[in-house]
Amino acid sequence: MAERSSASASKPWIRWQDWVGVVLGAYLILGTMWTSTNGGAMSAMIVLGALLLIASVWSLAMPGSMTSEYSHMLLGVLLFISPWVLGYSEMMGAAWTSWIVGVLAVVVGAAALPEANAAHRGVAGQH
Repeated sequence: MAERSSASASKPWIRWQDWVGVVLGAYLILGTMWTSTNGGAMSAMIVLGALLLIASVWSLAMPGSMTSEYSHMLLGVLLFISPWVLGYSEMMGAAWTSWIVGVLAVVVGAAALPEANAAHRGVAGQH
């Protein structure tokens, strides 16, 4: 049974957590169209959203990569603190978007870690 779950965890393009990361990254980028932003908010939302999207596609393509899952979590933390660091915490739409997407990015990154670890061990065990 462990082999079956390890095999499913190592298949590319199927992990739901990474698809959620793709959606979160795209939503963050597109969110600049319907939320009031300033330069810092727009930059953070577009750059961090694009990086989250890229890290999620990386996770989807290489399910054994632990680094990509830690990247989701790091980007989530950066998103969460960006309204205070970049001075847009008073812009409620942009700030709440950053906070919510940041928390969700950390949660889905952490949720994918066990499967990524299983896939990583499966790949490492084949050498």
